[in-house]
Amino acid sequence: MSKRAAAAVLAGAMIVGLSACSSAGGSADAKGGGDHKLVLGFSQVGAESGWRTANTKSVQDAAKKAGVELKFSDAQQKQENQIKAIRSFIQQKVDVIAFSPVVESGWETVLKEAKDAKIPVILTDRAVDSKDDSLYRSFLGSDFVEEGKKAGDWLVKQYDGKNDDVTIVQLEGTTGSAPANDRKSGFADAIKGSPKFKVVASQTGDFTRAKGKEVMQAFLKSQPKIDVLYAHNDDMALGAIQAIEEAGKKPGTDIKIVSVDGVKDAFTAMSQGKINFDVECNPLLGDQLMELAKKVKAGESVERRIKTEEGTFTPEQATAALPTRQY
Repeated sequence: MSKRAAAAVLAGAMIVGLSACSSAGGSADAKGGGDHKLVLGFSQVGAESGWRTANTKSVQDAAKKAGVELKFSDAQQKQENQIKAIRSFIQQKVDVIAFSPVVESGWETVLKEAKDAKIPVILTDRAVDSKDDSLYRSFLGSDFVEEGKKAGDWLVKQYDGKNDDVTIVQLEGTTGSAPANDRKSGFADAIKGSPKFKVVASQTGDFTRAKGKEVMQAFLKSQPKIDVLYAHNDDMALGAIQAIEEAGKKPGTDIKIVSVDGVKDAFTAMSQGKINFDVECNPLLGDQLMELAKKVKAGESVERRIKTEEGTFTPEQATAALPTRQY
């Protein structure tokens, strides 16, 4: 009897122990499900400029701070690479997809695939030209048309009251990209009221310093007179400065330079008098993107268009801001 009783007590203790383990395991699973880490698939254009590098770092740092699992892909400025990355994100069943489109067109098929998979999409920095706005939830970024207009407005004020023709060469961004299209149209709208402003040459520099220098060298050879250079980003402007100096001219004086981005290297050039005016395009979108991704995943209502706050800089303002410039 004593042995049987002892065995019964032992068996009972084992059952209780097993029940306790089972209960604890269930609680841990439930907790794990409740603390699901948001998984964000992010496809970046590339690393073609200082602005883009700062943008990537902002997204990566913000993801760590927000506890978001970031699946990052560099498209190396090729649309086909971005489409592959987005399809990979869909296969991996990420919670949200965000990407900065290399060009504006050609996204309907892959975005429809994301929609069918019930994965919300956020556009960052650049827009797409799709008429079906149900293919993405929100666009976070700058107003590129307004940036081009700011550059043109400054130029108009600089030549106010002067009647001589003003010859302009333009370094465009990547062909077909939203910033290239919009910065060109915004600038054109700003200067069209005065026939003295003449864009005598306009060519893509692919947003890179090397290409900006190469194209500016060609402009200097083909154009007998250049009063102004309008560059769609600072890296192309900085490359053009090298070409202008190698041609024996003084950037900022012999040729006025207007650019867009506001990166630290451009501020240094402005402090040296080599760039006359810079329109800011803020790359530090990471924190806003993480907040937006969480809201989208939770099914909350979000604005279709979220703009970033940006300013403009003269050489004096850039010199003052240079010591604390983050990018």
